Amino acid sequence: MEIKRAYKFRFYPTDEQKEILAQTFGCARFAYNYMLKARTDAYYNKKKRIGYHETSALLTQLKKQPEYTWLNEVSSVPLQQALRHLQSAFANFFAKRNKYPTFKSKFDKQSAEYTASAFKFENGVLTLGRMIEPLIIKWSRTLPKAAKLTTVTVSKDCAGRYFVSMLMDDAVADKSVVSNKIGIDLGLTDFAVTSSGSKFKSPKSLANNLAKLALLQKRLSNKKKGSSNLNKARLKVAKLHARITDIRKDFLHKLSTKLINENQVIAVESLAVSNMLKNRKLAKSISDAGWSEFVRQLEYKAKWYGRTLIGIDKWYPSSKRCNACGHTLAMFSLNTRTWECPSCKTSHDRDVNAAKNILTAGLAGLAFGENVSPVCI
Repeated sequence: MEIKRAYKFRFYPTDEQKEILAQTFGCARFAYNYMLKARTDAYYNKKKRIGYHETSALLTQLKKQPEYTWLNEVSSVPLQQALRHLQSAFANFFAKRNKYPTFKSKFDKQSAEYTASAFKFENGVLTLGRMIEPLIIKWSRTLPKAAKLTTVTVSKDCAGRYFVSMLMDDAVADKSVVSNKIGIDLGLTDFAVTSSGSKFKSPKSLANNLAKLALLQKRLSNKKKGSSNLNKARLKVAKLHARITDIRKDFLHKLSTKLINENQVIAVESLAVSNMLKNRKLAKSISDAGWSEFVRQLEYKAKWYGRTLIGIDKWYPSSKRCNACGHTLAMFSLNTRTWECPSCKTSHDRDVNAAKNILTAGLAGLAFGENVSPVCI
């Protein structure tokens, strides 16, 4: 199967490369923000709609003006890519997939994208446009020999770390067929419980670092605006946020890969996470868990490796239905972790029972395409 796969590595730029990258990030950000304002003014003033081609022509005109000659000091490719990203942002807005585009800040993550004409990659050595020396990359994994590198994105996160993401045309083969089929119940007490009885604890990266984060943020709020101490305090907060994110991503990738490797069919509940986040008491814990990202990883990995991922209806009463006889309770408290079926007297672990029901519902929907949401009795 032909896919596009990104390989992300950390790299350590020289002082000269840092300066070039800082200029490139700044110019790409300026081009994005300038054209966003131009398109916004045209949109609200009901002028002729401005698209990518108009902004590209406007950028060419800007480069010829004396006050904007510094735009010519960096590779032109990242600037054009910034305009393409702006075009995509507006396309998502008009398709109601996202909110209206916002301006980029120099305090947020910085990035610049290079296409094939703006970089050179030979024998594991990557050199970007306008740079003499290649990037010093920490190769944490081996690139596939047959894959073709099409796009390179360099970025600097809020913690000051530099990364290079290499998008490649790659080919993946289906994994060996296995007989295992599981249902997964996602929760907060245990991150994931499977129909086979396995339970996976969440690392709770945010919860475990919340006290330290609160302390660093309090110190940050006490710093004088514009001082060097403010920047130092901001960097400490950013580094802790980066650590929290890295712990969560590492856990989600390892767990999703393990489940994809071991099971042919995986059934999960379709959760309305955006609605669940409206619960103030649980919003922080739900965000810390990363359910949406976990399901997203299962989805694309299942597609890559020939596995089947099934999503069942979010209203399906998986927790309060007995997997043995099908009896469904009318009321069921969130605090109830174990219960006994009043019909067949079977004892249930709440989450394992839910996972078994999710698997059953998923297989029924896969085989017959039926509505598997019963009426409560």
